[in-house]
Amino acid sequence: MNPLSSLTLNWRLMRWSLNEIRHGQLWPISIALTLIIACVFALTALAQRMEQVVVKQGKEALTADSVFVSANPIPTTLLQMTEQRGLATSQMTRFTTMAFSEHAMQLVTVKAVDSQYPLRGSLILSDGQRTLQHVSTNELWLDERLFSQLEVEVGDAMSVGDADFIVTGKIMTQPGLSFNPFQQMPTVLIHQMDIEKTGAIQLGSRVQYRLFINATEHERLALQDTVELTPSDEWRETATANRTNEVFERTQQYLSLTLALVIIMAAATLVLTCQHYVASRQRTIAMLKSLGANKKWIARWLTIQVLLLFAVAAVAGSVIGVILEYALRIPLADLLPDPLPAYGTRPILVALFSSGLIAVPALGIPLGNLLNIRAISVMQSTRTSPRLLWNSALLLAPVLSMIVVYWHNSLVWMVIAGILGLFVILALVSLAITRALHRLPLTTSMRLALSRMSRSSLVTGLQFGALSLSLMLLAVMWLVRTDLLADWQRILPENAPNAFAINIAGYEKAAYLAELDNAGIERSTAFPIIRGRLTEINGQPAQMRVENGEGPNALRRELNLTWSEALPNYNPVVAGQWNHKSGVSVEQALANELGIHLGDRLTFLISSQPVEAVVNSIRAVEWREMKPNFFFIFTPDVMANFSGSWMVSFRINADHQSVLTVLSR
Repeated sequence: MNPLSSLTLNWRLMRWSLNEIRHGQLWPISIALTLIIACVFALTALAQRMEQVVVKQGKEALTADSVFVSANPIPTTLLQMTEQRGLATSQMTRFTTMAFSEHAMQLVTVKAVDSQYPLRGSLILSDGQRTLQHVSTNELWLDERLFSQLEVEVGDAMSVGDADFIVTGKIMTQPGLSFNPFQQMPTVLIHQMDIEKTGAIQLGSRVQYRLFINATEHERLALQDTVELTPSDEWRETATANRTNEVFERTQQYLSLTLALVIIMAAATLVLTCQHYVASRQRTIAMLKSLGANKKWIARWLTIQVLLLFAVAAVAGSVIGVILEYALRIPLADLLPDPLPAYGTRPILVALFSSGLIAVPALGIPLGNLLNIRAISVMQSTRTSPRLLWNSALLLAPVLSMIVVYWHNSLVWMVIAGILGLFVILALVSLAITRALHRLPLTTSMRLALSRMSRSSLVTGLQFGALSLSLMLLAVMWLVRTDLLADWQRILPENAPNAFAINIAGYEKAAYLAELDNAGIERSTAFPIIRGRLTEINGQPAQMRVENGEGPNALRRELNLTWSEALPNYNPVVAGQWNHKSGVSVEQALANELGIHLGDRLTFLISSQPVEAVVNSIRAVEWREMKPNFFFIFTPDVMANFSGSWMVSFRINADHQSVLTVLSR
């Protein structure tokens, strides 16, 4: 065959394929490939944008050579040592409080910094006329989304806690990890000198103190050697795992899991559509062979069809992918920075490569079987024996690629293993049910149907497994939507509290509770709160009670502790008896996890002071009841030397909004 006739043949085959697409005969495969490319493109583009933002900010995440982080105020001795050594330092105090405007209120993260902040990286502030790099006293700089949430503009008056400010301008860029997809509260910047007038930091408040230090490695190591860390303190530096890596890994892990599940479902969809395609092509190919077409000619025709389908799907999928990526960003608008970096060409390359890998076995195996169809199939159906070696080689392409890409992502493999295990179990159960039905007295048509399904146990098992898994996933989604919500509603009483007030100062407590009572608002008992950490159990470090040094989250952070003359009536005592002297009551699940028993002596670190108490009771706690609950409740004598802020829960409705505004202020 000369080159001209070869080109003419290719052109005619392509026109034939285009006509089939236009008449809808190849639409199922076209739509399946298009959706695969669109979904992979959208998820990869979103992941690429987030990766660029997080990695870029991670280069300046610490804003200094070393950072001392503590839940307690920076020790005076540490400040004196840095001053004596001539080290450049800067301080930040970070806490959460309410911000108010004339029209709205919003919970915000306050970063109170000094005039030297930041030591590294860039802080860009804009008031609309000029750009600044540092925060001064009496200034208030807002995260961009706060302007719309609080309905304010530059120059408007608003309050942060008890302090009144004039909005100075907008935070354009800040060092550190300003973008965190797992953090939802917007940020405001004020000066360190303005913290006291906010009235937001009380005993028991959750506050983080940071001291940024620029120093050489020798100076940094010498300084760290002289500072004795408490359980609430830590050093952070660029050589250690930082928050950027943690956030980036979590973001990538969830997006990778989503992408893997999309690819798996897409592969299953493509396999099913290809079965329809093969079934519709068997007689056509048999007829072509009966007219003299050889295997090479048919392979060329099928290859042109596949390439044409892939080209159409690539164009349509890319366009839909761009739209889908934009749609995915709409609900994340408040979390994503603006402007977002461009995603480049990587998403389209990943989408095409992924869809190609999926298509290799999904299209390659059935098309390979089509080539072996005999001409006699025009007259009668015949079966072609599958080429196991060829099919196995095609299956290895996506499997090996997935192993390489997701090798270190344990979450993806756990989910995939669970899906595959469930698939096998459902397939075996379905086959067992099918065979059991043979023993029942059934109609002739039913027996013929069962007989046909029993001819190929493998194919029947795969089909039953896929169908059962799909129906089960739909059922789970429905249960999550209905039963779990109904279960939660059953747990919650009708008068369950829907609001919590925290950081109530001792001198404000009586007036605050009186305001609630006068408005007829149902409330809980008020509880004093102070922050503390469990350090020892019977004189031994608490971490020794857990394997691998990890333990429950309660050991890795400071807890809200309280004290009371009596235990809450919604916390039934399951062991021991509450008394009023030198005692502590422990939540049941935590006691079981740490092996805490009645009579054990627990040591806590509260405001840098050790506090001891003996376990006198163990309580059952239902955390889902939306009531004030605590891991540890002390007798009042243990906390006689401490004072904390107060907490109360209450239930409000639409009629109480004005009261809520007054209470929040």
